[in-house]
Amino acid sequence: MSADDAGVDRATEKRYERLSPFELKNELIDLADDTLKKTAHSMIDAGRGNPNWTSLVPREAFYLLGQFAVTEARRDWSEFAELAGMPQQDGSAGRLDRFLTAHQESPAVALLRGAVEYGVTRLGFDADSWVGELADAIHGDHYPLPDRMLTRIERVVHDYLDLAMGGAPEGGWDLFATEGGTAAMCYLFDSCVLNGLLSPGDRIAIMTPIFTPYLEIPQLDRFHFDVVELEAVTETSTGVHTWQYPAAEIEKLTDPAIKALFLVNPSNPPSVMLDHSTIERVAAIAEHENPNLTIITDDVYGTFVEGFRSLMSIAAANTIGVYSFSKYFGCTGWRLGVIAVAKDNVFDRRLAALPEAERDRLAQRYSAIAVDPARLTFIDRMVADSRDVALNHTAGLSTPQQVQMALFALADLLDTNFQHRKDCETIVARRLKALCDGFGIPIPVDPNAANYYAEVDLIFWVKQRWSDGFAEWLQTAYEPVDPVFRLAEQGSVVLLNGGGFGGPEWSVRVSLANLAEDSYRKIGQWLTEIMDEYHREFQRRTV
Repeated sequence: MSADDAGVDRATEKRYERLSPFELKNELIDLADDTLKKTAHSMIDAGRGNPNWTSLVPREAFYLLGQFAVTEARRDWSEFAELAGMPQQDGSAGRLDRFLTAHQESPAVALLRGAVEYGVTRLGFDADSWVGELADAIHGDHYPLPDRMLTRIERVVHDYLDLAMGGAPEGGWDLFATEGGTAAMCYLFDSCVLNGLLSPGDRIAIMTPIFTPYLEIPQLDRFHFDVVELEAVTETSTGVHTWQYPAAEIEKLTDPAIKALFLVNPSNPPSVMLDHSTIERVAAIAEHENPNLTIITDDVYGTFVEGFRSLMSIAAANTIGVYSFSKYFGCTGWRLGVIAVAKDNVFDRRLAALPEAERDRLAQRYSAIAVDPARLTFIDRMVADSRDVALNHTAGLSTPQQVQMALFALADLLDTNFQHRKDCETIVARRLKALCDGFGIPIPVDPNAANYYAEVDLIFWVKQRWSDGFAEWLQTAYEPVDPVFRLAEQGSVVLLNGGGFGGPEWSVRVSLANLAEDSYRKIGQWLTEIMDEYHREFQRRTV
Protein backbone atom coordinates (compact mmCIF):
# COMPACT_ATOMS: atom_id res chain seq x y z
CA MET A 1 0.00 0.00 0.00
CA SER A 2 1.54 3.30 -1.03
CA ALA A 3 0.95 6.70 0.46
CA ASP A 4 -1.48 7.42 -2.38
CA ASP A 5 -3.77 4.45 -1.81
CA ALA A 6 -3.43 3.96 1.95
CA GLY A 7 -6.71 3.23 3.74
CA VAL A 8 -5.81 5.75 6.46
CA ASP A 9 -4.13 8.95 5.29
CA ARG A 10 -1.05 10.43 6.90
CA ALA A 11 -2.87 13.36 8.49
CA THR A 12 -5.28 10.95 10.16
CA GLU A 13 -2.39 8.79 11.36
CA LYS A 14 -0.75 11.83 12.99
CA ARG A 15 -3.97 12.46 14.92
CA TYR A 16 -4.11 8.81 15.99
CA GLU A 17 -0.54 9.01 17.30
CA ARG A 18 -1.82 11.27 20.10
CA LEU A 19 -4.19 8.56 21.31
CA SER A 20 -3.31 6.20 24.11
CA PRO A 21 -2.26 2.86 22.55
CA PHE A 22 -5.24 1.22 24.23
CA GLU A 23 -7.64 3.64 22.57
CA LEU A 24 -5.79 3.30 19.26
CA LYS A 25 -6.25 -0.45 19.62
CA ASN A 26 -10.02 -0.01 19.39
CA GLU A 27 -9.62 1.88 16.11
CA LEU A 28 -7.38 -0.87 14.77
CA ILE A 29 -9.86 -3.55 15.79
CA ASP A 30 -12.51 -1.68 13.81
CA LEU A 31 -10.25 -1.80 10.77
CA ALA A 32 -9.51 -5.47 11.33
CA ASP A 33 -13.21 -6.22 11.69
CA ASP A 34 -13.82 -4.57 8.30
CA THR A 35 -11.16 -6.81 6.86
CA LEU A 36 -12.82 -9.86 8.36
CA LYS A 37 -15.89 -9.13 6.31
CA LYS A 38 -13.82 -9.43 3.16
CA THR A 39 -11.31 -12.15 3.99
CA ALA A 40 -11.09 -15.51 5.65
CA HIS A 41 -8.43 -14.39 8.14
CA SER A 42 -9.13 -14.78 11.85
CA MET A 43 -8.37 -11.57 13.70
CA ILE A 44 -5.21 -11.82 15.76
CA ASP A 45 -5.25 -9.38 18.65
CA ALA A 46 -1.80 -9.26 20.23
CA GLY A 47 -2.40 -5.75 21.46
CA ARG A 48 -3.45 -6.57 24.99
CA GLY A 49 -1.73 -8.50 27.74
CA ASN A 50 -4.65 -10.61 28.96
CA PRO A 51 -3.20 -14.15 29.17
CA ASN A 52 -5.05 -17.03 27.56
CA TRP A 53 -4.09 -19.44 30.34
CA THR A 54 -6.00 -19.84 33.61
CA SER A 55 -4.82 -21.53 36.79
CA LEU A 56 -7.40 -24.24 37.37
CA VAL A 57 -6.68 -25.86 40.73
CA PRO A 58 -7.01 -22.66 42.85
CA ARG A 59 -10.31 -21.99 41.09
CA GLU A 60 -11.55 -25.54 41.65
CA ALA A 61 -10.57 -25.20 45.30
CA PHE A 62 -12.49 -21.92 45.48
CA TYR A 63 -15.67 -23.51 44.10
CA LEU A 64 -15.32 -26.49 46.44
CA LEU A 65 -14.76 -24.26 49.46
CA GLY A 66 -17.85 -22.32 48.44
CA GLN A 67 -19.92 -25.49 48.57
CA PHE A 68 -18.60 -26.13 52.08
CA ALA A 69 -19.52 -22.59 53.12
CA VAL A 70 -23.09 -23.15 51.94
CA THR A 71 -23.38 -26.30 54.09
CA GLU A 72 -21.97 -24.29 57.00
CA ALA A 73 -24.59 -21.58 56.52
CA ARG A 74 -27.38 -24.17 56.48
CA ARG A 75 -25.93 -25.76 59.58
CA ASP A 76 -26.18 -22.41 61.41
CA TRP A 77 -29.93 -22.22 60.77
CA SER A 78 -32.21 -22.98 57.86
CA GLU A 79 -35.79 -22.08 58.65
CA PHE A 80 -36.65 -21.14 55.05
CA ALA A 81 -35.91 -22.91 51.79
CA GLU A 82 -33.93 -20.05 50.26
CA LEU A 83 -32.47 -18.46 53.40
CA ALA A 84 -29.90 -19.70 55.86
CA GLY A 85 -27.50 -18.37 58.48
CA MET A 86 -23.78 -17.73 58.38
CA PRO A 87 -20.75 -20.03 58.67
CA GLN A 88 -19.56 -20.33 62.27
CA GLN A 89 -15.98 -20.89 63.42
CA ASP A 90 -16.35 -23.38 66.29
CA GLY A 91 -15.54 -26.86 65.03
CA SER A 92 -15.24 -25.68 61.42
CA ALA A 93 -11.83 -27.28 60.79
CA GLY A 94 -13.12 -30.73 61.69
CA ARG A 95 -16.23 -30.25 59.57
CA LEU A 96 -14.12 -29.17 56.58
CA ASP A 97 -11.96 -32.26 57.02
CA ARG A 98 -15.04 -34.50 56.95
CA PHE A 99 -16.45 -32.55 53.97
CA LEU A 100 -13.24 -33.08 51.99
CA THR A 101 -13.06 -36.78 52.98
CA ALA A 102 -16.53 -37.24 51.48
CA HIS A 103 -15.21 -35.96 48.14
CA GLN A 104 -13.04 -37.87 45.72
CA GLU A 105 -9.37 -37.00 46.09
CA SER A 106 -8.36 -34.32 43.60
CA PRO A 107 -5.81 -31.52 43.28
CA ALA A 108 -8.46 -29.10 44.61
CA VAL A 109 -9.06 -31.25 47.70
CA ALA A 110 -5.31 -31.50 48.21
CA LEU A 111 -4.93 -27.73 47.93
CA LEU A 112 -7.60 -27.07 50.56
CA ARG A 113 -6.03 -29.58 52.92
CA GLY A 114 -2.64 -28.04 52.25
CA ALA A 115 -4.05 -24.55 52.84
CA VAL A 116 -5.34 -25.52 56.28
CA GLU A 117 -2.08 -27.24 57.19
CA TYR A 118 0.01 -24.31 55.94
CA GLY A 119 -1.93 -21.86 58.07
CA VAL A 120 -1.74 -24.03 61.18
CA THR A 121 1.82 -25.37 60.99
CA ARG A 122 3.64 -22.54 59.19
CA LEU A 123 1.76 -19.49 60.41
CA GLY A 124 0.52 -20.69 63.78
CA PHE A 125 -3.19 -20.16 63.11
CA ASP A 126 -5.85 -21.78 65.23
CA ALA A 127 -7.45 -24.29 62.83
CA ASP A 128 -11.05 -23.27 63.53
CA SER A 129 -10.25 -19.57 63.27
CA TRP A 130 -8.47 -20.10 59.94
CA VAL A 131 -11.14 -22.29 58.36
CA GLY A 132 -13.84 -20.05 59.83
CA GLU A 133 -12.27 -16.98 58.23
CA LEU A 134 -12.12 -18.70 54.84
CA ALA A 135 -15.68 -20.04 55.01
CA ASP A 136 -17.19 -16.77 56.16
CA ALA A 137 -15.15 -14.77 53.63
CA ILE A 138 -16.05 -16.91 50.64
CA HIS A 139 -19.71 -16.72 51.67
CA GLY A 140 -19.42 -12.92 51.50
CA ASP A 141 -21.78 -12.26 54.41
CA HIS A 142 -19.81 -9.51 56.18
CA TYR A 143 -18.00 -6.32 55.23
CA PRO A 144 -14.23 -6.91 55.12
CA LEU A 145 -12.84 -6.64 58.65
CA PRO A 146 -10.18 -5.41 59.02
CA ASP A 147 -11.08 -3.37 55.97
CA ARG A 148 -7.47 -3.18 54.80
CA MET A 149 -7.27 -6.99 54.49
CA LEU A 150 -8.51 -10.04 56.36
CA THR A 151 -6.02 -10.90 59.08
CA ARG A 152 -5.01 -14.45 58.21
CA ILE A 153 -5.33 -14.01 54.46
CA GLU A 154 -2.94 -11.07 54.76
CA ARG A 155 -0.37 -13.36 56.39
CA VAL A 156 -0.69 -15.87 53.55
CA VAL A 157 -0.37 -13.26 50.81
CA HIS A 158 2.59 -11.76 52.69
CA ASP A 159 4.36 -15.13 52.49
CA TYR A 160 3.62 -15.29 48.77
CA LEU A 161 5.07 -11.83 48.16
CA ASP A 162 8.10 -12.80 50.23
CA LEU A 163 8.60 -15.70 47.80
CA ALA A 164 7.74 -13.85 44.59
CA MET A 165 9.36 -10.45 45.19
CA GLY A 166 12.77 -11.58 46.42
CA GLY A 167 12.31 -11.46 50.18
CA ALA A 168 10.41 -9.41 52.72
CA PRO A 169 12.17 -6.57 54.58
CA GLU A 170 12.95 -6.81 58.27
CA GLY A 171 9.67 -6.29 60.06
CA GLY A 172 7.68 -7.20 56.96
CA TRP A 173 4.99 -5.32 55.02
CA ASP A 174 1.48 -4.15 55.73
CA LEU A 175 -0.82 -5.12 52.86
CA PHE A 176 -3.92 -3.52 51.36
CA ALA A 177 -5.96 -5.78 49.04
CA THR A 178 -7.32 -3.82 46.08
CA GLU A 179 -9.47 -4.26 42.97
CA GLY A 180 -6.49 -5.09 40.78
CA GLY A 181 -3.22 -3.26 40.21
CA THR A 182 -4.87 -0.37 38.39
CA ALA A 183 -7.08 0.49 41.36
CA ALA A 184 -3.98 0.28 43.54
CA MET A 185 -2.23 2.88 41.41
CA CYS A 186 -5.22 5.22 41.51
CA TYR A 187 -5.39 4.97 45.30
CA LEU A 188 -1.65 5.58 45.57
CA PHE A 189 -1.54 8.71 43.45
CA ASP A 190 -4.52 10.22 45.25
CA SER A 191 -3.35 9.43 48.78
CA CYS A 192 0.19 10.65 48.15
CA VAL A 193 -1.21 14.06 47.15
CA LEU A 194 -3.95 14.18 49.79
CA ASN A 195 -1.38 13.52 52.53
CA GLY A 196 1.28 15.92 51.30
CA LEU A 197 3.84 13.28 50.30
CA LEU A 198 3.51 14.69 46.78
CA SER A 199 2.11 18.04 45.69
CA PRO A 200 0.65 19.09 42.34
CA GLY A 201 3.47 20.29 40.13
CA ASP A 202 6.16 18.25 41.89
CA ARG A 203 8.95 16.84 39.79
CA ILE A 204 8.76 13.08 39.41
CA ALA A 205 10.77 10.53 37.46
CA ILE A 206 9.24 7.81 35.30
CA MET A 207 11.29 4.92 33.93
CA THR A 208 10.35 4.46 30.27
CA PRO A 209 9.15 2.60 28.29
CA ILE A 210 6.24 2.06 30.66
CA PHE A 211 2.56 1.09 30.78
CA THR A 212 0.86 4.04 29.08
CA PRO A 213 -1.56 5.08 31.89
CA TYR A 214 1.46 5.73 34.11
CA LEU A 215 2.53 8.35 31.58
CA GLU A 216 -0.98 9.78 31.37
CA ILE A 217 -2.06 9.90 35.06
CA PRO A 218 0.68 12.40 36.12
CA GLN A 219 -0.58 14.84 33.47
CA LEU A 220 -4.10 15.01 34.93
CA ASP A 221 -5.12 18.43 36.26
CA ARG A 222 -5.23 17.31 39.89
CA PHE A 223 -1.59 16.16 39.71
CA HIS A 224 0.08 18.01 36.84
CA PHE A 225 3.46 16.63 37.85
CA ASP A 226 6.66 17.83 36.21
CA VAL A 227 7.78 14.57 34.60
CA VAL A 228 11.39 13.58 34.02
CA GLU A 229 11.68 10.45 31.89
CA LEU A 230 14.53 8.04 32.61
CA GLU A 231 15.04 6.30 29.29
CA ALA A 232 16.13 2.68 28.83
CA VAL A 233 18.42 3.37 25.87
CA THR A 234 21.29 0.99 26.62
CA GLU A 235 22.28 -1.18 23.64
CA THR A 236 24.71 -3.99 22.97
CA SER A 237 27.76 -3.45 20.77
CA THR A 238 25.68 -4.61 17.80
CA GLY A 239 22.88 -2.13 18.46
CA VAL A 240 20.40 -4.50 20.12
CA HIS A 241 18.26 -2.92 22.85
CA THR A 242 18.87 -4.31 26.33
CA TRP A 243 16.14 -2.07 27.78
CA GLN A 244 18.42 -1.14 30.67
CA TYR A 245 19.30 2.35 31.92
CA PRO A 246 22.60 4.19 31.48
CA ALA A 247 24.17 5.19 34.78
CA ALA A 248 23.65 8.87 33.91
CA GLU A 249 19.88 8.34 33.77
CA ILE A 250 19.80 6.76 37.22
CA GLU A 251 22.01 9.49 38.69
CA LYS A 252 19.22 12.00 37.97
CA LEU A 253 17.47 10.53 41.02
CA THR A 254 20.10 12.05 43.31
CA ASP A 255 18.47 15.44 42.73
CA PRO A 256 16.28 16.08 45.80
CA ALA A 257 13.92 18.06 43.55
CA ILE A 258 12.75 14.70 42.23
CA LYS A 259 10.13 13.67 44.74
CA ALA A 260 9.05 10.32 43.34
CA LEU A 261 10.04 7.51 40.99
CA PHE A 262 7.45 5.43 39.15
CA LEU A 263 8.39 2.21 37.39
CA VAL A 264 7.16 -1.14 36.15
CA ASN A 265 9.64 -3.92 36.88
CA PRO A 266 9.98 -6.02 34.74
CA SER A 267 9.09 -3.29 32.29
CA ASN A 268 6.01 -3.02 30.10
CA PRO A 269 6.31 -3.38 27.15
CA PRO A 270 9.98 -4.50 26.89
CA SER A 271 9.32 -7.01 29.67
CA VAL A 272 12.84 -6.82 31.11
CA MET A 273 13.71 -6.51 34.79
CA LEU A 274 16.16 -3.95 36.14
CA ASP A 275 19.66 -5.36 36.28
CA HIS A 276 21.32 -5.90 39.64
CA SER A 277 23.57 -2.83 39.50
CA THR A 278 20.69 -0.49 38.67
CA ILE A 279 18.40 -1.72 41.41
CA GLU A 280 21.20 -1.52 43.98
CA ARG A 281 22.06 2.02 42.88
CA VAL A 282 18.43 3.15 43.14
CA ALA A 283 18.27 1.66 46.62
CA ALA A 284 21.48 3.46 47.63
CA ILE A 285 20.19 6.78 46.32
CA ALA A 286 16.97 6.39 48.30
CA GLU A 287 18.88 5.54 51.46
CA HIS A 288 21.63 8.15 51.32
CA GLU A 289 21.27 10.87 48.68
CA ASN A 290 17.54 11.42 48.26
CA PRO A 291 16.06 9.96 51.45
CA ASN A 292 12.59 11.45 50.90
CA LEU A 293 12.24 9.81 47.48
CA THR A 294 8.93 7.98 47.10
CA ILE A 295 9.30 4.88 44.92
CA ILE A 296 6.19 3.31 43.44
CA THR A 297 6.87 0.02 41.66
CA ASP A 298 4.44 -2.19 39.76
CA ASP A 299 5.91 -5.70 39.75
CA VAL A 300 3.16 -7.75 38.12
CA TYR A 301 5.62 -9.52 35.76
CA GLY A 302 8.24 -10.35 38.41
CA THR A 303 7.14 -13.97 38.65
CA PHE A 304 8.19 -14.56 35.02
CA VAL A 305 11.90 -13.97 35.70
CA GLU A 306 14.19 -16.29 37.63
CA GLY A 307 15.81 -14.62 40.62
CA PHE A 308 13.61 -11.53 40.52
CA ARG A 309 14.12 -8.98 43.31
CA SER A 310 11.88 -5.98 43.76
CA LEU A 311 12.64 -2.54 45.09
CA MET A 312 9.89 -3.26 47.63
CA SER A 313 12.38 -5.76 49.03
CA ILE A 314 15.69 -3.97 48.47
CA ALA A 315 14.62 -0.35 49.13
CA ALA A 316 11.66 -1.24 51.31
CA ALA A 317 11.53 1.89 53.49
CA ASN A 318 11.07 4.18 50.48
CA THR A 319 9.01 1.89 48.27
CA ILE A 320 5.31 1.33 47.83
CA GLY A 321 4.93 -1.96 46.01
CA VAL A 322 2.01 -2.94 43.80
CA TYR A 323 1.44 -6.53 42.75
CA SER A 324 -1.41 -7.97 40.68
CA PHE A 325 -2.27 -11.66 40.47
CA SER A 326 -3.83 -11.11 37.04
CA LYS A 327 -1.10 -12.19 34.64
CA TYR A 328 0.63 -15.06 36.42
CA PHE A 329 -2.60 -16.82 37.36
CA GLY A 330 -4.69 -15.76 34.36
CA CYS A 331 -7.33 -13.93 36.41
CA THR A 332 -7.67 -10.41 35.05
CA GLY A 333 -11.44 -10.59 35.53
CA TRP A 334 -11.05 -11.29 39.25
CA ARG A 335 -9.39 -7.89 39.85
CA LEU A 336 -6.90 -9.08 42.46
CA GLY A 337 -4.20 -6.64 43.50
CA VAL A 338 -2.31 -5.74 46.62
CA ILE A 339 -0.36 -2.73 47.86
CA ALA A 340 2.63 -3.42 50.12
CA VAL A 341 4.20 -0.85 52.44
CA ALA A 342 7.02 -1.78 54.79
CA LYS A 343 6.10 -1.48 58.46
CA ASP A 344 9.27 0.59 58.87
CA ASN A 345 8.87 3.26 56.19
CA VAL A 346 9.71 6.88 55.42
CA PHE A 347 6.11 7.77 54.62
CA ASP A 348 4.89 7.58 58.21
CA ARG A 349 7.96 9.49 59.37
CA ARG A 350 7.33 12.20 56.76
CA LEU A 351 3.70 12.51 57.84
CA ALA A 352 4.82 13.06 61.42
CA ALA A 353 7.26 15.76 60.28
CA LEU A 354 4.76 17.79 58.23
CA PRO A 355 4.25 21.45 59.19
CA GLU A 356 1.75 21.93 62.01
CA ALA A 357 -0.88 23.49 59.75
CA GLU A 358 -0.71 20.52 57.40
CA ARG A 359 -0.91 18.06 60.29
CA ASP A 360 -3.98 19.90 61.59
CA ARG A 361 -5.61 19.73 58.16
CA LEU A 362 -5.04 15.99 57.95
CA ALA A 363 -6.18 15.43 61.54
CA GLN A 364 -9.47 17.06 60.60
CA ARG A 365 -9.73 14.92 57.46
CA TYR A 366 -9.41 11.66 59.38
CA SER A 367 -11.00 12.71 62.68
CA ALA A 368 -14.18 10.74 62.03
CA ILE A 369 -12.35 7.41 61.78
CA ALA A 370 -9.56 7.70 64.36
CA VAL A 371 -9.41 8.95 67.96
CA ASP A 372 -5.83 10.05 67.33
CA PRO A 373 -5.67 10.80 63.57
CA ALA A 374 -1.99 11.75 63.75
CA ARG A 375 -1.13 8.11 64.51
CA LEU A 376 -2.99 6.79 61.47
CA THR A 377 -0.44 5.13 59.19
CA PHE A 378 -0.11 6.05 55.53
CA ILE A 379 -1.45 2.71 54.33
CA ASP A 380 -4.52 3.01 56.58
CA ARG A 381 -5.07 6.53 55.30
CA MET A 382 -4.97 5.08 51.80
CA VAL A 383 -7.73 2.62 52.72
CA ALA A 384 -9.87 5.49 54.05
CA ASP A 385 -9.11 7.68 51.02
CA SER A 386 -10.26 4.87 48.73
CA ARG A 387 -13.77 5.48 50.12
CA ASP A 388 -13.50 9.26 50.57
CA VAL A 389 -12.96 8.70 54.31
CA ALA A 390 -16.65 9.05 55.15
CA LEU A 391 -17.33 5.57 53.77
CA ASN A 392 -14.28 4.00 55.37
CA HIS A 393 -16.48 1.46 57.19
CA THR A 394 -17.33 -0.08 53.79
CA ALA A 395 -13.76 -0.09 52.46
CA GLY A 396 -11.78 -3.11 51.39
CA LEU A 397 -11.70 -5.73 48.67
CA SER A 398 -14.68 -8.08 48.70
CA THR A 399 -14.05 -11.07 50.93
CA PRO A 400 -14.66 -13.74 48.24
CA GLN A 401 -12.01 -12.01 46.11
CA GLN A 402 -9.62 -12.16 49.05
CA VAL A 403 -10.21 -15.91 49.38
CA GLN A 404 -9.43 -16.47 45.70
CA MET A 405 -6.29 -14.36 46.14
CA ALA A 406 -5.24 -16.50 49.09
CA LEU A 407 -5.83 -19.73 47.16
CA PHE A 408 -3.73 -18.51 44.25
CA ALA A 409 -1.00 -17.57 46.71
CA LEU A 410 -1.21 -20.90 48.53
CA ALA A 411 -1.08 -22.85 45.28
CA ASP A 412 2.29 -21.27 44.54
CA LEU A 413 3.57 -21.54 48.11
CA LEU A 414 2.77 -25.27 48.14
CA ASP A 415 4.19 -25.84 44.64
CA THR A 416 7.64 -26.92 45.82
CA ASN A 417 8.69 -27.88 42.28
CA PHE A 418 7.70 -24.46 40.93
CA GLN A 419 5.79 -26.27 38.20
CA HIS A 420 3.34 -23.43 37.59
CA ARG A 421 6.17 -20.98 37.05
CA LYS A 422 7.99 -23.38 34.74
CA ASP A 423 4.84 -23.93 32.69
CA CYS A 424 4.24 -20.19 32.29
CA GLU A 425 7.86 -19.67 31.26
CA THR A 426 7.58 -22.50 28.73
CA ILE A 427 4.45 -21.02 27.17
CA VAL A 428 5.94 -17.57 26.57
CA ALA A 429 9.29 -19.01 25.44
CA ARG A 430 7.61 -21.08 22.74
CA ARG A 431 5.63 -18.08 21.54
CA LEU A 432 8.74 -15.90 21.44
CA LYS A 433 10.43 -18.55 19.28
CA ALA A 434 7.45 -18.64 16.93
CA LEU A 435 7.50 -14.83 16.60
CA CYS A 436 11.24 -14.83 15.87
CA ASP A 437 10.81 -17.63 13.35
CA GLY A 438 8.18 -15.53 11.59
CA PHE A 439 10.58 -12.59 11.42
CA GLY A 440 13.47 -14.83 10.43
CA ILE A 441 15.64 -13.57 13.30
CA PRO A 442 17.48 -15.40 16.09
CA ILE A 443 15.84 -15.73 19.50
CA PRO A 444 17.23 -13.05 21.84
CA VAL A 445 18.91 -14.40 24.95
CA ASP A 446 18.56 -12.20 28.03
CA PRO A 447 18.42 -13.60 31.58
CA ASN A 448 16.65 -10.41 32.67
CA ALA A 449 13.79 -10.87 30.20
CA ALA A 450 10.33 -11.97 31.36
CA ASN A 451 9.24 -12.45 27.71
CA TYR A 452 5.65 -11.62 28.55
CA TYR A 453 5.83 -8.98 25.82
CA ALA A 454 8.18 -8.39 22.93
CA GLU A 455 8.93 -4.84 21.85
CA VAL A 456 10.17 -4.93 18.28
CA ASP A 457 12.21 -1.94 17.13
CA LEU A 458 11.23 -1.83 13.47
CA ILE A 459 13.94 0.63 12.45
CA PHE A 460 16.71 -1.51 13.94
CA TRP A 461 15.23 -4.55 12.20
CA VAL A 462 14.93 -2.69 8.87
CA LYS A 463 18.57 -1.61 9.05
CA GLN A 464 19.66 -5.19 9.73
CA ARG A 465 17.50 -6.75 7.01
CA TRP A 466 17.78 -4.07 4.30
CA SER A 467 19.79 -0.86 4.72
CA ASP A 468 20.25 2.37 6.63
CA GLY A 469 19.07 4.26 3.55
CA PHE A 470 15.78 2.43 3.49
CA ALA A 471 15.31 3.05 7.22
CA GLU A 472 15.87 6.78 6.75
CA TRP A 473 13.43 6.94 3.82
CA LEU A 474 10.77 5.02 5.74
CA GLN A 475 10.87 7.44 8.66
CA THR A 476 10.57 10.39 6.28
CA ALA A 477 7.83 8.97 4.07
CA TYR A 478 5.50 7.49 6.72
CA GLU A 479 4.22 7.96 10.24
CA PRO A 480 5.30 5.45 12.92
CA VAL A 481 1.75 4.09 13.29
CA ASP A 482 1.42 3.28 9.57
CA PRO A 483 2.67 -0.33 9.96
CA VAL A 484 0.10 -1.11 12.66
CA PHE A 485 -2.69 0.28 10.48
CA ARG A 486 -1.52 -1.83 7.54
CA LEU A 487 -1.43 -4.92 9.73
CA ALA A 488 -5.00 -4.31 10.84
CA GLU A 489 -6.26 -3.62 7.33
CA GLN A 490 -4.41 -6.35 5.46
CA GLY A 491 -3.94 -9.14 7.95
CA SER A 492 -6.48 -8.46 10.69
CA VAL A 493 -3.57 -8.26 13.13
CA VAL A 494 -3.81 -5.80 16.03
CA LEU A 495 -0.58 -4.63 17.66
CA LEU A 496 0.11 -1.58 19.83
CA ASN A 497 2.58 1.11 18.82
CA GLY A 498 5.58 1.17 21.14
CA GLY A 499 5.89 4.96 20.95
CA GLY A 500 2.74 5.27 23.03
CA PHE A 501 4.57 3.59 25.91
CA GLY A 502 7.49 6.01 25.82
CA GLY A 503 9.54 3.57 23.74
CA PRO A 504 11.03 4.00 20.25
CA GLU A 505 8.46 5.65 17.95
CA TRP A 506 8.98 3.02 15.27
CA SER A 507 8.36 0.01 17.49
CA VAL A 508 5.47 -2.33 18.19
CA ARG A 509 4.42 -4.20 21.32
CA VAL A 510 3.50 -7.84 20.88
CA SER A 511 1.87 -9.58 23.81
CA LEU A 512 3.18 -13.13 24.03
CA ALA A 513 0.48 -14.09 26.49
CA ASN A 514 -2.83 -14.15 24.68
CA LEU A 515 -2.63 -15.99 21.35
CA ALA A 516 -2.05 -19.49 20.05
CA GLU A 517 1.58 -20.26 19.29
CA ASP A 518 1.18 -20.32 15.51
CA SER A 519 -0.38 -16.83 15.54
CA TYR A 520 2.97 -15.36 16.52
CA ARG A 521 4.65 -16.94 13.53
CA LYS A 522 1.98 -15.33 11.34
CA ILE A 523 2.52 -11.94 12.98
CA GLY A 524 6.21 -12.08 12.14
CA GLN A 525 5.50 -13.20 8.59
CA TRP A 526 2.82 -10.58 7.92
CA LEU A 527 4.89 -7.76 9.36
CA THR A 528 7.76 -8.90 7.15
CA GLU A 529 5.47 -8.85 4.11
CA ILE A 530 4.36 -5.30 4.93
CA MET A 531 7.95 -4.15 5.27
CA ASP A 532 8.66 -5.78 1.91
CA GLU A 533 5.89 -3.57 0.49
CA TYR A 534 7.58 -0.48 1.86
CA HIS A 535 10.90 -1.65 0.47
CA ARG A 536 9.51 -2.19 -3.02
CA GLU A 537 8.09 1.34 -2.92
CA PHE A 538 11.45 2.64 -1.70
CA GLN A 539 13.18 0.99 -4.64
CA ARG A 540 10.66 2.44 -7.13
CA ARG A 541 10.96 5.95 -5.74
CA THR A 542 14.76 6.02 -5.38
CA VAL A 543 15.78 4.46 -8.70
